[in-house]
Amino acid sequence: MATRQSVLRKIFSWKRLTPVKSTDAIPPYETSEIGTPRDYTSDRYLGYFEVGEYQNMARTIIEKYLNAERLARMQILPHGYIVEIPIQITPDIVRNLAEENIGVYQVIRFAKTEAPPE
Repeated sequence: MATRQSVLRKIFSWKRLTPVKSTDAIPPYETSEIGTPRDYTSDRYLGYFEVGEYQNMARTIIEKYLNAERLARMQILPHGYIVEIPIQITPDIVRNLAEENIGVYQVIRFAKTEAPPE
């Protein structure tokens, strides 16, 4: 069983995090609504979904929203998943989990990740 410290180490092991404050970012972001419900950009954020998993149903639902690159970086934790997604996908994932009667105990948005090199 993972300890709290090992889970936190895993969460913060992502190296490609950038500040969320738009005035400090280089290059400037597409919006001043960074990380808010009004952020309709393609920017990606780390998100943690703590769920009541049953027969991998939650994992299957979350994986539907991930391309191959993001799927490869999905982190599986004892009670949830860390994924890299645009912020606007978060309510869709929660709604789909609820439709399948999967408990969602918390959702945490972490820092914006850098765009992958072109």
